[in-house]
Amino acid sequence: MFRRLGDVEQRLGVILFERGRTGYRPTLAGEELADTAKVMDEAALAAERKVAGRDLEPSGEIWTTTTDSLLMGVLAPLFTQFRHKYPGIVLDVAVSNQLFNLTRREADVAIRPSNRPPENLIGRPLTTLGQAVYAHKDLGLTPGTSIEALASEPWIGAGPRLQDSSVDQWMDNHALKQACVYRVDTLVSILSAIRSRMGLAVMPCYLADEDPDIVQLTDPIPELEYGLWFLMHPDLRGVVRIHALMDFLTEAVRAQKDRLAGRRLR
Repeated sequence: MFRRLGDVEQRLGVILFERGRTGYRPTLAGEELADTAKVMDEAALAAERKVAGRDLEPSGEIWTTTTDSLLMGVLAPLFTQFRHKYPGIVLDVAVSNQLFNLTRREADVAIRPSNRPPENLIGRPLTTLGQAVYAHKDLGLTPGTSIEALASEPWIGAGPRLQDSSVDQWMDNHALKQACVYRVDTLVSILSAIRSRMGLAVMPCYLADEDPDIVQLTDPIPELEYGLWFLMHPDLRGVVRIHALMDFLTEAVRAQKDRLAGRRLR
């Protein structure tokens, strides 16, 4: 290391460090070079995001984040199909209800429900997701019953960490908060509570409609619809493997748009 430092100083024609018995101390030139190195490091990170994966064939790893309910109700079989179509791509999926920081590359892409995606990201709307009121069939409730009539039943609410303000506001508007006997902070957990006959709850149609023991009590609620987005950092827009995933999911998800929007009661 001493030899390399000497070579650098000789090549530049400046002294970067003052040598002393207690160690090395940077000169003014050394401090300026260190500041420049910090700028170079930040530029290297930006360059890495821009050129990562710009290969001719889709291959490599994609760090993906999504929610547990979307993975279970929509994405898991699609990821399997994607794997068969692009065997050179490895999906590394982080399941979380929190939106990872894509700017710092905590994830490459996010597949998220949102009506207001972050402005610093670019993305593509995939489809609309519907929500309705559901209950276990053993409760004996009739589909098409008014919300006012259902207010006397026990309800399951979303915990504060679920961050679904639209459902919270809807329940408040219909005086359903006082009917809540149980709150939980993931949609999969709410589904489990419905299965255990705990009470009624608002659920995404894609998650609840697949269970034969759960009954849809209302039509999809228009004010509770939200979009499903494919989001990524702008610097990754030219990455071949990421575009392969985005294009694949766009086609596969939109082919299921009627199911994902929810069915109306007849």
